[in-house]
Amino acid sequence: MTDHMDPENWPAWATEPVEVVEANSAWSMQAQEEIAQLRDLLQHLNIHTFEHMGSTSIPGLSAKPIIDLMGEVQSWDDMDLIAERLNPAGWNYVPPELDGREYRRFWVRVKDGKRAVHLHLMRPGEERWERQIRFRDVLRSRPDLVKAYAELKVKLADENKDDRESYTAAKTEFIIKVLDGRL
Repeated sequence: MTDHMDPENWPAWATEPVEVVEANSAWSMQAQEEIAQLRDLLQHLNIHTFEHMGSTSIPGLSAKPIIDLMGEVQSWDDMDLIAERLNPAGWNYVPPELDGREYRRFWVRVKDGKRAVHLHLMRPGEERWERQIRFRDVLRSRPDLVKAYAELKVKLADENKDDRESYTAAKTEFIIKVLDGRL
């Protein structure tokens, strides 16, 4: 049996380097196309609420070229049914023991051997859902924060090129300051 916890057994996209690129005006349209496809694939499971979040949802912000989407799911018990719909469409499930974040169920859509889209499924009332939306909306209204965050992201990507988790963790202080209104 394959040990999925062993990094030697992970697909190449699971350990690809951190790359931050200039903002792309097509990201918003790509997100809407992905959401439309997800709504079609998951409608029979009563999954209709989706949001484009993360850096690609903020105009003018440099980002990893990966569209981040959130979807609201009523129960974790539906993951097998969701997998039956998403796997044939190129989505890969990252189980919680690998993802390390109990508040979500994480899916990655791979195109041309690289991550293209992340889907963060969360249950109703999840605090992270609200925080993601609030952070996105504050940055959308504050070009000064977009500039500061872009500079930070480029710096951290250079420092943590081969460590996605460290890159993500290093952004936390900035995000908390924005959410607390200290920036």
